[in-house]
This record gives sequence, C-alpha cells and structure tokens, in this order.
Amino acid sequence: MPGEGSYPNITPFSYTETLHFTHVGQPIINFMFNAVHAETKKPLHRECGFIRLDTNKVAFIIAQNSGLVEIEEGELAGKQLSLHSHALARTSFAKEPHVQEVSRVMQLRPDGKLEQTLSMATGNQPMTQHLHITYHRLP
Repeated sequence: MPGEGSYPNITPFSYTETLHFTHVGQPIINFMFNAVHAETKKPLHRECGFIRLDTNKVAFIIAQNSGLVEIEEGELAGKQLSLHSHALARTSFAKEPHVQEVSRVMQLRPDGKLEQTLSMATGNQPMTQHLHITYHRLP
C-alpha cells in the first residue's frame, strides 16, 4: 500500500518506501528509508542514520538527501514511538522554505504492520502532517 504525501503549496502524491534496520553489535540500530514516487518511480526522500536508546528515551540521528540533518528525541509508550526534533541543521544551499521543526509518530499495529506519520513546520507553514505510510515486513 503506498504512502500519501501532502503539504500546503505542493500537489498531493503517493509514494512507496523501503525501510531497513541493521544492527552491528553496539547498543545502536542503523536505519535507512528510501522513498520513490508510486507512479513515476522517481527517487524522493532518503534518510539514513542511527537509533540510540537510553533508559526512557529514544533518539533518531538522521541525515537526509535534501541536505537536512536532524536529531529527533522522544519516548516509547507501549507500541507507539513519538519523536520531536531536538536539533536541525542544513547545508548553506538547502532549498527553501527551510524545515524548522519535525514530529514523527511510529506505531506497531495489532496486525504487525508499522505505521508512520511525519509532520513538519517550515519558515512559512505551521506544523502540518506531511507523510503517512504503513510498512509491512518482507518475507
């Protein structure tokens, strides 16, 4: 099932995304998100980074192909992980309007699928839902 993307001033779109998690023996998980447009197969956003765990906190340390780097922090409550941007930085020539805030919610559903909703605020838009997708595990 494709994900859905929308934001003020852009045409809504559908996308597919693969999500890879790997572990290298440290108390850190590596991850990579790779999204393509559902119809044209044109590459869209790519994110890679690390998940760090503390007693009551989770941090995503993310680098994106758009030139944005993020640290998102939050907590796991039951089967829902809620993260919010703690720090953002970007290349000096990143496309405007610049992302100023990010919120991500990941929920493990009873059917075993992982659902993600990402919201963001930019220099000219308040916090608004941008992406929503449901992942299923590949055999």
